Amino acid sequence: MRYRNPEKRKADFKEVSLGLTERQAVKEAARCLQCKKPRCIAGCPVEIDIPKFISFVKEKDYLGGLRTIREFNMLPAICGRVCPQETQCQGMCILGKKSKPVSIGSIERFVADYEVSLGRIDLPDIKPSNGHKVAVIGSGPAGLTVAADLAKLGYDITVFEALHEAGGVLAYGIPEFRLPKKTIQREIEFVKGLGVRILLNRVIGKTQTIDEFFNDGFKAIFIGVGAGAPKYLGIPGENLNNVYFASEFLTRVNLMKAHHFPVYDTPVKKARKVAVIGGGNVAMDSARTALRLGAERVYIVYRRSERELPSRHEEIENAKEEGIRFRFLSDPRVILGNDAGWVRAIRCEKMRLSDPDESGRKRPEPTGKEFTISVDQVIMAIGQTSNPILVRSIKGLKLWGDGYIGIDREGRTNLKGIFAGGDISTGAATVISAMGAGKRAARSIDEYIMGR
Repeated sequence: MRYRNPEKRKADFKEVSLGLTERQAVKEAARCLQCKKPRCIAGCPVEIDIPKFISFVKEKDYLGGLRTIREFNMLPAICGRVCPQETQCQGMCILGKKSKPVSIGSIERFVADYEVSLGRIDLPDIKPSNGHKVAVIGSGPAGLTVAADLAKLGYDITVFEALHEAGGVLAYGIPEFRLPKKTIQREIEFVKGLGVRILLNRVIGKTQTIDEFFNDGFKAIFIGVGAGAPKYLGIPGENLNNVYFASEFLTRVNLMKAHHFPVYDTPVKKARKVAVIGGGNVAMDSARTALRLGAERVYIVYRRSERELPSRHEEIENAKEEGIRFRFLSDPRVILGNDAGWVRAIRCEKMRLSDPDESGRKRPEPTGKEFTISVDQVIMAIGQTSNPILVRSIKGLKLWGDGYIGIDREGRTNLKGIFAGGDISTGAATVISAMGAGKRAARSIDEYIMGR
């Protein structure tokens, strides 16, 4: 994969990765062993026939490869950019045992971008209308997948989105330099091309209720509203000025274009020295965004070691190249402020690792040694939780944990005709896992409505 120069890219929001050239894509596809029992398919949450699509690329039939992908996945340009292939399909590749696995995600991105270069969109076959209406709440990866899969089967699909732009976490959570908005919009237009309607500015639970949907003739409802509410660390100083939660910080920049203020209405406070708390993809996105907003120094503060970082390896390496500083084995204890109530520093305790916890990662333990980092902004990126507006408005809906919807493996809730999937049922996870949940739910909805 080719990347832009770190010194140049950290000064703007243009896409960092340049993708494969045609020659690189064909050469990489030729490495595929075409296994008789391909393990890579088992590692794909949306069950793409990976050897088949790669075989088309090897023969330079790029649109044939793309058509194969779209039999399983309607968002290939997105997945090729942000899915953690290294722990899923590529992680299962036989070649990876002795050398490097086939770069499946890069090839997927290549064929999707190749179609863009031709200026065309090839829609799949769509079955005639079956007369049944399904409502999809949320236009993130789970909702778009449900909508697309059911639309192909002839269902009348309406997607209801709370924000003023479709895409869910794809639009508000992932920065432009990692996933361009034009790529998201193109994938959404493809879903619309299947006959899907997307209605914006609809906060379901406030503007409409679930009961009203059923009264309007919808036979089933899928809930895929994600988990966008922030989690708190619970330390002193979280209410100081210039403490952001990553969900707000990224939404202001990604969706509301705060980096172009005052051309756009939404501002964001810029800082010279920034501490980002957390070690996942959201933390990397927040740190690299703060850098592009003009910060002179940005720290990732993480309570475990580098080996336990949950972020994708690619994003960690990109962050290092751009000058992000890492403070491992460091657990925040208090955010310090000045007399005017603005952040001036963060005090942390040095940690050591002991036995693994339930997540499989080694558990951090305090050492009693503290240190202070001088900063004027802190961004909390320790995870998100469910937004209660919708789930609390549905009487009798079974919930678990911090307000997540309880479902079975196929996306069924305890209430007749109501299905769910993605982060609202699992907690914050990956784009592709949400899409996998959407595919399973789409099958369940079809079986439910058709009485199978």
